Amino acid sequence: MSKGERKLHARVNKKMDIFIVTALSLLYLLNGLDRGNIGNAETGGYSKDVGMSPTSINNATSLFFITFICFQPVSAALGKRVGARYWIPFLMVCWGAFTIAHAFVKSEGMLIALRLMIGVFEAGFYPCAVYYLSSCYIRWDLARRLALFYGMYAVSGAFSGVIAYYLLQISAGQLRGWQYLFIVEGALTVTFAILAYFWLPQHPNTAFFLNQEERMWAVERISRDSGGKDGFSQTLTKKDLVEAARDWKFWLLLPCNIAASTPSQAFSVFLPIIVEDLGHTSYHANLMSVPIYAIGAIGLYAIAWDSDRKQERGHHIALSLAFVFVGLIMVIEIANAKGRYAGLCVLQIGSYTAPPLVAAWLANNTPEPGKRAIVLGLNGWGNLAGVIGSQLFKPRYGPRYRMPFFVCLGINIFSVAGFFCYRMLLDQVNKRRATQLYEMSEDEIIQERSGDERLGDKNLTFQYSL
Repeated sequence: MSKGERKLHARVNKKMDIFIVTALSLLYLLNGLDRGNIGNAETGGYSKDVGMSPTSINNATSLFFITFICFQPVSAALGKRVGARYWIPFLMVCWGAFTIAHAFVKSEGMLIALRLMIGVFEAGFYPCAVYYLSSCYIRWDLARRLALFYGMYAVSGAFSGVIAYYLLQISAGQLRGWQYLFIVEGALTVTFAILAYFWLPQHPNTAFFLNQEERMWAVERISRDSGGKDGFSQTLTKKDLVEAARDWKFWLLLPCNIAASTPSQAFSVFLPIIVEDLGHTSYHANLMSVPIYAIGAIGLYAIAWDSDRKQERGHHIALSLAFVFVGLIMVIEIANAKGRYAGLCVLQIGSYTAPPLVAAWLANNTPEPGKRAIVLGLNGWGNLAGVIGSQLFKPRYGPRYRMPFFVCLGINIFSVAGFFCYRMLLDQVNKRRATQLYEMSEDEIIQERSGDERLGDKNLTFQYSL
């Protein structure tokens, strides 16, 4: 970039950070509130009041994640075709309405039905939002934005703890505190969904907060970074589906992502219950979970910022999982409540970091827009971690939860080894391509870049992000 382009680039980034990242982050915060509020409600006597067993929450959560996983690729593809401005608000209105309906559950069957419907409509939000951001920022500006966005999932845990602390104590009228919790959080989601429809631009060319020069640059920089594709105007094709299904990189990374996501997915629902078992009262347990989530958000952004600065992904993911490893050891081996609480804080520094960095890694290494949308949708299968977590942290393992934490420890070790192997394979491909390019003539290199024999990440001139 020239000096003038760098200034223009920084200006466009700043405006997009304010108007797009902030908006999507707020929406993801609401997403996290609606997904995790069932754990907060349980500390207020939810299952007891409805007449369910405590394991009903675990069963409903497992089915939620199964539905969520099944619908994620389909919803992501629909979001690419329809556009974020229309699709994201639609999804939010639907899951917000079903969240409100949780306040009037009368049986385990009703709870499961509502969790299934929320799973259907929440499924498309994350991959659509990640794809949308990957189409607005160049590769090495992406991770810190994804960190700010995904960090709201951690912050939502802190907010949910504060909101639950006050709402669960309401005794006015005929409604219980947990009913107010579902009604208030669901209503917030519906309200902000309507606002998002008028706020989010369908394309950088139509962004109300950019002037004409900035709009042109917002499109041009993405085109340069992704080999002539702007990420918005390209439509999905059958070839995109086939290429995504054959992408060896994704299928190698997926098991590692599932393993790395297990702690964060489990704790988003069950952390208030775990903290309550450390000796805090139900209301206080929600409040005591706030610092843990806040520390997780800070750790996520710090590691992601350094990942963009050093233009590296694999080692930073391994660093985050090292914090998870240390935190798990502390929780397992320390006997007193304060020490275990400190272990949860250390654990959270890294538990939220791997998923957004994995998403950034996949986006970096998938320059074709259509294929990238499918890959990011399929990456939602990482939420299988939620199924694992919901079956691990059952009431019978409390108050120490040693077995669940030991399982998380083993899964964490597997994911670290997998990420290192994955990075080594990408590095070998990069070295082989560099050797091939060195042996090619200048005309052959130009033909390689402009021809259509190999497209996207298959092009010999394309170097994978490590």
